[in-house]
Amino acid sequence: MDGLAHYGKNPFQIRIFQVEGAIIIAAAGSMENMTQMRLTLRLDANGTPLLGHGKIRLLEQIGETGSISAAARAMGMSYRRAWLLVEAMNTTFARPLVSARPGGGGGAGLSAEGETVLRLYREIEQAAHEAVQGPLETLAGMCSSTP
Repeated sequence: MDGLAHYGKNPFQIRIFQVEGAIIIAAAGSMENMTQMRLTLRLDANGTPLLGHGKIRLLEQIGETGSISAAARAMGMSYRRAWLLVEAMNTTFARPLVSARPGGGGGAGLSAEGETVLRLYREIEQAAHEAVQGPLETLAGMCSSTP
């Protein structure tokens, strides 16, 4: 989406687009020299990181591929790193978010709890993006093209 916004009396152009779940707002006096503002969301519980963009992407990949290994490859991450993140999420929540597929054939999938956590995170993320869109546009317009 493209549009025109104002900071004081100075007009600037804005472009809003979505990349991997994050809303990017770019603004500049001309479309060639846009300042890109990106809002990312990280949820902490009792001062400890709980969920962020990376863990959510991992959950989505596991849901799509049916495998921790395939999800790790799709994200350019080692299997060990992916497994450690899954283990951390599974122990942080009251019920596991990722579980082995029954039947002994290998693979993994999202539990009902994992699907709910994924949906709730995306709802929170969308509400946050909607709440800050105006101020982000103004802030982007205030930046030089290379902050």
